[in-house]
Amino acid sequence: MSRKEACKWFDACPLKRFYEQGKLDKKWIEDYCWGDYPKCARYKMEKEGTYHADNMMPDGIIDQRLE
Repeated sequence: MSRKEACKWFDACPLKRFYEQGKLDKKWIEDYCWGDYPKCARYKMEKEGTYHADNMMPDGIIDQRLE
């Protein structure tokens, strides 16, 4: 897959770190961070200035395995 325009918060997002550590499947990055990031729950909350946990997934689910 060719990399599309990335979310403006990708470099600072904990999901990038989790992916680089091998804890997060590339599909999440491709579908949200490099894809349709406006549908990402993290993106929406960041845009609104609302707190969200580092281990919250793009679909809004908290993944306890990600610490």
